[in-house]
Amino acid sequence: MRPTPAPGAARPPVEAFVRADRVRETAVELVRIDTRNPPGRESAAVPTLSNLLAALGCDTHVFTSRSGRPSVIARYGRTAPGRPTLLINGHVDVVPVVESDWTVPPFEGVVRDGRLIGRGAADMKGGIAAAIEGLRACVDSGVELGADIVFHLVADEETGGDHGTAELVAAGLVRADACIVPEPTELRVAVAERGSWQAEIQVFGTAGHGGDPGRGRSAVADAARITTALHLARFHAHPHPLLGSPTCNVAMVRGGVAANVIAPSCELTIDRRTLPGESARDVHASIVRMIDASCPDVDYRVVPTFFCEASELPLPHPFADFVDACRPGAGPDRAGPNEGFVGLYLGSDARFLRNDLHIPTVVHGPGSIRQAHGADEWVALDDLTAAARTLARAMAGFADFAADGAAADRNQSRQTTGKL
Repeated sequence: MRPTPAPGAARPPVEAFVRADRVRETAVELVRIDTRNPPGRESAAVPTLSNLLAALGCDTHVFTSRSGRPSVIARYGRTAPGRPTLLINGHVDVVPVVESDWTVPPFEGVVRDGRLIGRGAADMKGGIAAAIEGLRACVDSGVELGADIVFHLVADEETGGDHGTAELVAAGLVRADACIVPEPTELRVAVAERGSWQAEIQVFGTAGHGGDPGRGRSAVADAARITTALHLARFHAHPHPLLGSPTCNVAMVRGGVAANVIAPSCELTIDRRTLPGESARDVHASIVRMIDASCPDVDYRVVPTFFCEASELPLPHPFADFVDACRPGAGPDRAGPNEGFVGLYLGSDARFLRNDLHIPTVVHGPGSIRQAHGADEWVALDDLTAAARTLARAMAGFADFAADGAAADRNQSRQTTGKL
């Protein structure tokens, strides 16, 4: 039921209007929609998301990428000049499943022992449900939002974002003063994330009879030397305070022709995780330096295949502080102002907003990335409710936050120029 103040009593805070049963039902409804990517089935979720947001008073429409992949765009507000905008960016797609590994049907949305189990429960349909419930709470409370709330519920994040957020950015459709991405962060506020540089390393040997391995040169043996060199590599002397040191994972090995032939070729697929500020050229050069230093006699070639940049919102930042203060339990008793801030070893669409558009962006949502992409993926129901409360407070308070920031900027301008 909607909280009702007693006569003369103060109105309950906006987060009091969050309903645990409602956010659970929304999350279950979304998990039950199969939006696996690949192949890219986001269109199956478009009617549900559009209807949920339209019912709250949002203007909604569907943006279709050049490849035919849909993203839902919804706005709650008046779009008046000078009115601030808070963006909620979430991805609708989920990774594939191996159904035989699951103890429950992955798209049934099973609720058990205080958890919602299903593909996308943590990554990130639970976060989308929490954000929708946050807006519902604002509407139910009757609070007059002084900011526009915009939802971008996008396609294709799991395979790089080219058909989702990246295309929205390229089309000039992303305009906001700040953004929250409700990916799973265990209810912490994430302000930095690693990027990824992937490549094929082709290793060349000399074929010969397998009965006399010393007469040829085994590309498989040389590839093993490269694998050891990269896994043990230290790419930076000074780790990032939230992201640590870069890593390199040799994910796949393919090579050889037969058991009785010295392998003339071998190919490694690697994933080198990157830190903010590292370019694709920087990372490529670091891989080559590491191989040449450890395996100077190996004949190889590096062929880059994929790159997404790392990103961060440098601390201290007022928007990070604002979202941190909206979390449950925020107050003077919390242990330090930055207690909630973390970095993510994964990547998200936050990088497009931070790097391309310089929109202050944090990642904050229910669940843990440790449950994402695996069998029996789950999110705690209590986390869904807690995230919805944080997002409701952020939506309700964003206009005041933006006004305070504008006033601070004006004060700084007066001090600098001496003009009003």
